[in-house]
Amino acid sequence: MSRFLDAARGKPVDVTPIWLMRQAGRSLPEYRKLRERYTLTDIVAQPDLCAEVTLQPVRRLGVDAAVMFADIMLPLRGMGVEFELVENVGPVIAHPITSVVDVERLSLPEGEDAAPQVITAVRHVVKESPVPVICFAGAPFTLASYLIEGRPSRDFTKVKTFMFTQPRAFDRLLRKLATTMTGYLKAQVAAGAQAIQLFDSWVGALAREDYESRVVQHTRAIFAALEPLGVPRIHFGTGTAGQLEAIAQAGPDIVSLDWRVPLDEGWRRVGHTLGVQGNLDPAVLLGPSDLVRERARDVLRRASGRNGHIFNLGHGVLPDTTVENLQILTDTVHSWVPANVA
Repeated sequence: MSRFLDAARGKPVDVTPIWLMRQAGRSLPEYRKLRERYTLTDIVAQPDLCAEVTLQPVRRLGVDAAVMFADIMLPLRGMGVEFELVENVGPVIAHPITSVVDVERLSLPEGEDAAPQVITAVRHVVKESPVPVICFAGAPFTLASYLIEGRPSRDFTKVKTFMFTQPRAFDRLLRKLATTMTGYLKAQVAAGAQAIQLFDSWVGALAREDYESRVVQHTRAIFAALEPLGVPRIHFGTGTAGQLEAIAQAGPDIVSLDWRVPLDEGWRRVGHTLGVQGNLDPAVLLGPSDLVRERARDVLRRASGRNGHIFNLGHGVLPDTTVENLQILTDTVHSWVPANVA
């Protein structure tokens, strides 16, 4: 029995399940101690170490799911992309994409071949985890943003220019990314993942018109290909308040909401036939404990005890978050009883 999986499938649960993006690492002292000796790439390449980092927050906090310790960029190496994960910067691409020639140069690895070290680690984590393991991949637009911009961006001018001036090459790029990520996600499910999350972290940078006409069909293709596998499919994005109805049409089972839209309003807009995930502002966890409890309870009140709510942050755990506040958040969620069922 898993309250996370039950909630993800819209079934009744005893209490609201909670997991946190970037719970594996960031603020946990045991993780920081490991990072004094190992890089992210080192950890993922060693299944024992990867399992340890992935399961640290499960043991310490009592969260209801383990999210795989990995990075959305890793399967791009299987496509022939050279990049470096730079501390305090993010992914830096050696040769950013500027033309259709660059797009055609990308290879299409099949399934596990995109990132075999990750799949090996997934098998290991699944064997050791007492809770369901969530695996993930980057969505086509977000991965394309890194590939074209060359590094994290604030304004996304290069990717938008490419999208507007080379529409066929842009479509071809997203199609290749969708194909690769579909195979990669299928391989993770075959390795034991019990839920998947598609990270479209930067899709909020797009006008709704461009999302609907140029991007959503590639996201929809991934979710459609995964549907026969029967695992819950989560869509994650930030700054998506203007796109929620369109995201709901992309085919996820659960839509992750960020803090820029109240949970009850966001759920109404995506439709109550879908589940929602979220949506506490991560910065609240940098405040006093009373604020953490108050804001968490507000999110839970807005969910109204409706089946299908998974508590999470609107983005990842911030590095300066205290373990104490993470524990207070988890305990607050698990102790909540909606008024209508009290």
